[in-house]
Amino acid sequence: MKSSDSDFAPPSHPLVFVLSGPSGAGKDVLLAAMKERGLPLYYTVTNTTRACRPGESDGKPYRFVGMEDFERLLERDELLEHAVVYGNHYGVPKSQVREALAAGKDVILKIDVQGAMTIKKLLPDATLIFLMPPSLAELARRLGGRKTETPEELELRLATARAEIAKLSEFHYVVTNRDIRQSLNDISAIIAAEKLRVAPRRYHL
Repeated sequence: MKSSDSDFAPPSHPLVFVLSGPSGAGKDVLLAAMKERGLPLYYTVTNTTRACRPGESDGKPYRFVGMEDFERLLERDELLEHAVVYGNHYGVPKSQVREALAAGKDVILKIDVQGAMTIKKLLPDATLIFLMPPSLAELARRLGGRKTETPEELELRLATARAEIAKLSEFHYVVTNRDIRQSLNDISAIIAAEKLRVAPRRYHL
């Protein structure tokens, strides 16, 4: 029986990627660039109890919910991870990830570093990517330019960023976000490399 070239194609398994890093590193901008390039991923939307900022809307980049609704998801154990960041609650509903994986789609989650450590325990086969700012000085400039924090809150974010960067060794890849186009190319290369790995990854939710 003659074999065809397709006989040598390895089976495709959906993957879970986690994009994390300090606030202000550029995660939302990078995700927008990934969508614009058309990377074939399911982009989860995190639920949060924080207030919607100017230029944001429900579902972009977060799903803004009340504390009562958030607590209901917690009680049902329907959040993949749950973190309190600067007094606000964040969590990704498990249903989004379950449904995407069942449909054979690769999933990417944008989560703070605290949440990424939780995902690492729950889904050991997930691929963790740390988005690094070029420097703390540049990070301070970006955060200050948003004009959404008081000087005290800004200093707290910078202190938190230092602690988060100290956890870099817990991640599989690091991308330094100096230029969004290069960062996008780096992310694309990481995804391509992970798709070529031989051993399939398993995710149990």
